[in-house]
Amino acid sequence: MDTKEKQTVLLEIEALRERLNEYGRQYYVLDQPTVSDFVYDDLMRKLIELEAAYPEFQSPDSPSVRVGGEVLEGFSQVEHAVQMQSLGDVFSKEEFMAFDERVCSALEVEYAEYVVEPKIDGLSVSLEYENGRFTRGSTRGNGYVGEDITANLKTIGSIPLILAEKLPYLEVRGEVYMPREAFVQLNERQESEEKPLFANPRNAAAGSLRQLDSRVAAERRLDIFVFNIQQSEGKVFSTHKETLDFLAAQGFKVIPSYKVCHGGEEAYAEIVRIGESRGGLSFDIDGAVAKVNNLQERDMLGATTKTPRWAAAYKFPAEQKETKMTDILLQVGRTGAVTPNAVLEPVRIAGSTVSRATLHNIDNIREKDIRIGDTVIIQKAGDIIPEVVEVAKEKRDGTERIFEMPELCPACGEPLFREEGEAAVRCLSSNCPAQQLRSIIHFASRQAMDIDGLGPAIIQQLLEEGLIHDCADLYDLAYEDIVDLERFAEKSAQNLIRSIEKSKTQGLDRLLFGLGIRLIGSRAARLLAENFGDIEVLMAADEEEIAAVPDIGGKMAASIVHYFKEERSLRLIAHLKDAGVVMTFEREERGDLFAGKTFVITGTLPTMKRNEAKALIEKNGGKVSGSVSKKTSYVLAGEDAGSKLEKAKELNIKVITEEELLELINIK
Repeated sequence: MDTKEKQTVLLEIEALRERLNEYGRQYYVLDQPTVSDFVYDDLMRKLIELEAAYPEFQSPDSPSVRVGGEVLEGFSQVEHAVQMQSLGDVFSKEEFMAFDERVCSALEVEYAEYVVEPKIDGLSVSLEYENGRFTRGSTRGNGYVGEDITANLKTIGSIPLILAEKLPYLEVRGEVYMPREAFVQLNERQESEEKPLFANPRNAAAGSLRQLDSRVAAERRLDIFVFNIQQSEGKVFSTHKETLDFLAAQGFKVIPSYKVCHGGEEAYAEIVRIGESRGGLSFDIDGAVAKVNNLQERDMLGATTKTPRWAAAYKFPAEQKETKMTDILLQVGRTGAVTPNAVLEPVRIAGSTVSRATLHNIDNIREKDIRIGDTVIIQKAGDIIPEVVEVAKEKRDGTERIFEMPELCPACGEPLFREEGEAAVRCLSSNCPAQQLRSIIHFASRQAMDIDGLGPAIIQQLLEEGLIHDCADLYDLAYEDIVDLERFAEKSAQNLIRSIEKSKTQGLDRLLFGLGIRLIGSRAARLLAENFGDIEVLMAADEEEIAAVPDIGGKMAASIVHYFKEERSLRLIAHLKDAGVVMTFEREERGDLFAGKTFVITGTLPTMKRNEAKALIEKNGGKVSGSVSKKTSYVLAGEDAGSKLEKAKELNIKVITEEELLELINIK
């Protein structure tokens, strides 16, 4: 290729980078997307292909670095030139007003001016820029020395790789967090793959940032709020508000809803307001921070060895409740993992009634010395997941019973096994009825083969009648087999047979997820289907070929190869193939009618299931979210729509019916 042709390629690469950077800023920082995910992903794919073909044009600040891919052996240390201090905590109005009095006394003023901000519950990081380019990112560590996590931080879309103003040097501090919706989805994925759940969004964010493979961090949907300038060259500021306004102008996603307050009473009122609003936020906060606004006054106030004297963090307490744990029940999962669950006297906490809580494993029970009959302290981790925080041991009366994991499976009576290095105890029997039941429930679930009308009770009934033994047997069922069974009538029997027949065309990605291969969730199944296209090709692949698929690691690859080597699996696949189940993957073209639009679906729709409406919206370039916020474009509401509909009305968000959605798409 001659120089002129190379120059043409370089111009194309630079144009793609510019477009992707702007689209990313609109989506991640402004919450105002202007193109669909499909369009963005297509442009990113083109950029990655060009950079791979012309490595001489690769750049460390290309938006392609956001997809991850760098695998490290470990993290190197970073010495912080400016100490990343922690804040002094206060827990009451009296303590906060005492802080305010100390500030005013030291400055010899009647009142001080503060900036009050939400305190994000995440992981504090430093971002360094040279001549406007992001060069290094690190953890806080002990305040003096942290770890270099640049590769993982580059995967966060709201961190600008290039600034609007090219200062010689700029170091800023921010808080990396995981949005609540992303946290729920991550734990759903962990649960479906029978991996340990994350306790709360903060732990999930911290664990994601410390992954040696940046592709893992990229898929965790982390975000950041920037709240401070640590160092700057080429720019002088007089107030904290000035610095925040400057950071916003540079493309940073700055701490939200910061407010300048005059005096301690006004600052405390803003702290109370932030506390009252925390339930409606899309991210976790654990308090509010008040900082002296004037930077010269901050210098006068100084700091202790650990904390600045010009700021205080007001910590909000986590809501906790006492209740009685009446029993521990065991649940056998579809891969044989046996999980202990606490049965609780119902207690209302953080907006819902809790009567069950996972105890994870026997090690957790022993570590906390949890006994049947104990009075326990419950809280929702990250305001989401019920957990047993501790035992009120002083309330024991001697009737409490120590729990031990049984030696035999509670479902089939076969011996349980615990692999060295694993927390989970498993039943390895392929004839375990609990595993049969849960594996078929999983196979028929919405994310898998989506067999409408085939709920757990029907599956249990079919197993008890001896009509099915595994998921492939579903396709041998005939109308005559089920019409006379309890729970069935002529119409319901016809509908189920029709639904089972319809599921044959779901495609390879849904099938792979439905098979319940250990460690393979819905996203991994989709990636495998996209890359191999046919189950025969996947079955013939070795570990190395499978692990080469982006985001499919060695453990997943080993699990897939192991699954397809088992005689039972081969018989199952052959049976499904003979039944006419589609085992290939077809790419679907997406439109851009709803590009940049976000939908929330609530209630029961007249003719469509939610997943069908979701697929239709996404096919036309839209996004579907689980929660209503200011960036929601439409709420698609059916019968019995609840709190999401009410919130949409409060925020003046357009509410549409199924009929109106179809009219928008021009489907009659």
